[in-house]
Amino acid sequence: MIPSFKESRRTPLNPFGGPPLELNSDFGELEGEALGLVERRYADRGLAVARERFSSRNEAGDVVCTARDGEKIVGTLTVRFDGADGLKADLLFAAELAEWRSTGVTLCEFGSLAVDKHSHDPRRVLAQVFHLGYLHAHRRARCERLIIEVNPRHVAFYRRWLGLLPYTTARHNPRVNAPAVLMSVDFATVREQIALWGGRPELLVSARSLYPLAWDEATEAAMLAKLA
Repeated sequence: MIPSFKESRRTPLNPFGGPPLELNSDFGELEGEALGLVERRYADRGLAVARERFSSRNEAGDVVCTARDGEKIVGTLTVRFDGADGLKADLLFAAELAEWRSTGVTLCEFGSLAVDKHSHDPRRVLAQVFHLGYLHAHRRARCERLIIEVNPRHVAFYRRWLGLLPYTTARHNPRVNAPAVLMSVDFATVREQIALWGGRPELLVSARSLYPLAWDEATEAAMLAKLA
């Protein structure tokens, strides 16, 4: 188990008050309470949730990141590393991923992203599980490019709030029985945005992104040290 980390009570990152979040991560498949949260949130959007009938990839090397508020998991995200088994996005977007791989780019996929709609501050939860995933993917594993599969109606959200760009038109995803668009961003860009805005929640409106709700440099360093 990778040690959990509680954000500083001295300088809380939630601009609207509320308790600190407890962030945690571990290697393995999505299961238990985190899986239940994903199933509930996907069902809210009318998406089918089923065990992987369309992928033979090994999930033992994935990292499941969670945000806990008290006794309840309020956010989760899975970090998937590229390898011999490929990524889940290969089912729909193999040609696009192959193009990046052919130039030597190291890919990482974020998936199973879910935030409890009843949490104190869903934006803070999203920003911090994303930041934790970024630490695993880029700062520890040195992956260079992030990819995600997104329902077309959520493309504008991820573009505005996290800076991901769409790279394809919508294609039918049999895993959730819904259309999906491939979105991506260079992790160097994410790192620049965190350095510029992280730990400055008062600038959330002017930044027009979620990066002010990410950790500041000192908090990020403390978190990264716990993951080493």
